Amino acid sequence: MKKKYDFSKSVKNPYLQKPKKQLTIRLDEDTIDYFRGLSEESGIPYQSLINLYLRDCAAENKKLHMNWSS
Repeated sequence: MKKKYDFSKSVKNPYLQKPKKQLTIRLDEDTIDYFRGLSEESGIPYQSLINLYLRDCAAENKKLHMNWSS
């Protein structure tokens, strides 16, 4: 291995349109279980299903309607 590499002439990946960003999010266990169940049915990883659902919510500009009762 070289001690130093020259990346000055490197080119961005032309096939990568929007890279994903890693983050930590806290979800209820029953929510994770729900998406894991969907994952088993569809064969799509549960994290991808959560991303697809959230992307759909953002695309449709869906708003959360919460009813706080005292």
